[in-house]
Amino acid sequence: MSMREQILATARQLAISTGSIPSMDAVAAAAKVSKGGFTHHFRTKAALLEGLAVQAIESLDEALNAAVTRGNVVETWLRISMSQDDADLYRALLVSFTDLGENADGLLSLSAEASKRWEQLLAAELGDPVAASIVRLLGDGMVMNSLTREALPPVENILTWLEPRRNAE
Repeated sequence: MSMREQILATARQLAISTGSIPSMDAVAAAAKVSKGGFTHHFRTKAALLEGLAVQAIESLDEALNAAVTRGNVVETWLRISMSQDDADLYRALLVSFTDLGENADGLLSLSAEASKRWEQLLAAELGDPVAASIVRLLGDGMVMNSLTREALPPVENILTWLEPRRNAE
């Protein structure tokens, strides 16, 4: 693992456990890297936040692309949407977006582009772009719901509910 990856992994774990993006000093200490080594990769906290957000998007891209080969994009999307660790990371990222200033627009654009990619993968599996939009929005809602830690129905129940709608095509 590169130093950059080590820093991001540490920052991710700290963000998940604390509910906020940690200070640069806290991440450097926990990652056991010098302040200089840290700032070589992330000059500002905004750069660290951007790195975490990009890493989260890339991770979801990888998971969904792997799901394409397995034929379970919808199930993978919904399971990831219900992940408490991911919800905790997203909560920390959302709280910190206000710290980004003008960098927020770039990250929001990256997020919008990623949502389009993910919805296209859902549409390819479902064979219906409207159903894909609904499932993507359902996943988005599940993430938001998990931020409040409310209980959600099991993914299997949602997949069972979706099954006749998938077969109706």
